[in-house]
Amino acid sequence: MPSFFIILLVLGLFLFLSSFFTVKQQTAAIIERFGKYASTRTSGLQLKIPVVDRIAGKVNLRIQQLDVIIETKTKDNVFVKLKVSVQFKVLQEKVYEAFYKLEYPHDQITSYVFDVVRAEVPKLKLDDVFERKDDIAVAVKRELNEAMSTYGYDIINTLITDIDPDIQVKNAMNRINAADREKTAAEYEAEAGRIRIVAKAKAEAESKRLQGQGIADQRREIARGLVESVDVLNRVGINSQEASALIVVTQHYDTLQAIGADTNSNLILLPNSPQAGSEMLNNMVASFTASNQVGEAMKKANSNKRKGTGKKDIFGGTEENESEE
Repeated sequence: MPSFFIILLVLGLFLFLSSFFTVKQQTAAIIERFGKYASTRTSGLQLKIPVVDRIAGKVNLRIQQLDVIIETKTKDNVFVKLKVSVQFKVLQEKVYEAFYKLEYPHDQITSYVFDVVRAEVPKLKLDDVFERKDDIAVAVKRELNEAMSTYGYDIINTLITDIDPDIQVKNAMNRINAADREKTAAEYEAEAGRIRIVAKAKAEAESKRLQGQGIADQRREIARGLVESVDVLNRVGINSQEASALIVVTQHYDTLQAIGADTNSNLILLPNSPQAGSEMLNNMVASFTASNQVGEAMKKANSNKRKGTGKKDIFGGTEENESEE
């Protein structure tokens, strides 16, 4: 008899302890009674009828993520792999639908993702797939929400996290990108070269202008100096022709002196004797005198023409004015 009471006590203690169970945070427990749905229990300490009730399963209420890799073809016949990350969770008020209506929810979500992506990507070219990946993600989310809300699932977000074209296509794209960058670099280099050439040309033009201005100023000062020298010589009784010849001879000897001061000069001026200076002076004076005489004669001839000492006849001859009858 004592052993029977011990067995009953142990059995009663087991039934009592089996009546209690705990549910973790963000988890829902499904209770069945004789194989039929009885209730849904949330987090905390819960009570059930031993032997009659049982825990059929637990549903995770936290946000979950499913990564789906899809290979499809674009409009320009390029095969590309897309990685779609789907973030979803079970609605707490629809735990029954999520537990009983879908046996493999991940497979169901994957099928819908495949269907939407393979319907959207073939409409786009490869470049457009990169540019409009957000539109593809929105289309996936919209389709999944319509399909999975019936089963108690809420699609939080869908992300296109990777777009991986075929390796040969990627290499071609890299070559195109490199060529485009080289073209841009060449254009910038050409523009820089043009700017340097224009700047150099402007600098040379400015240099030539300043050089010409300097030469003009130099010659102007030389002419002013010559005028002053002639005035000084005229004041001591030397006429203009002799003064000009003397200045030229003086410049001649200054030039010889400057050439002689240069030790590396190989220039030889002939004739270069002392008599050559006097002969040069005499020749210049004679030349200036002859030039003045020719100028005076030309002035007199021009004056006679202006006075009209004769007139042409109709045959091109000249008629003398009749002074006597």
